[in-house]
Order: sequence, then structure tokens, then C-alpha cells
Amino acid sequence: MANPSENLIQLCRASVEAHQTVTAQPYTPEGWRPWLEAAEAFQRAVTEEAGDGNRFKLEQAAKRIVLHPEESSDG
Repeated sequence: MANPSENLIQLCRASVEAHQTVTAQPYTPEGWRPWLEAAEAFQRAVTEEAGDGNRFKLEQAAKRIVLHPEESSDG
């Protein structure tokens, strides 16, 4: 399994939290901007951190840690 950095995990967490916030409100382009920016920052960081490695596995590992912490603590 890929091993994402703490920075990548924090960017993923920020993106997930921003998404939860904006989806709880009526849609407006301005209202969704924070989530879009957070998601873009996370995706840029995944690309940079993966380098020539497997970008997909790195992204999924970060998302698994953020979205399913109970699985991460077991392994």
C-alpha cells in the first residue's frame, strides 16, 4: 500500500470537510469555490508526491486514511 505524507492526508481531510460543508447548503458557484480549491490543492499534491510512482494508489491510500480511519488503525 502507498504511504501518503501527513501533508497529503491533511489536504485530503480539508477537501473532504469542505465538500461536506458545501453540500449542506444550496449550490452557488461562490459557495462551492472553497471545496473546488481544496480539491485542486489535494490533487496537485498527490501528483507531486507520487512523482513517477502510482498516483492512483497514493490518492486512494490518503482517502482511505481520511474516510475510513478505523481500517487504518487496524493495519
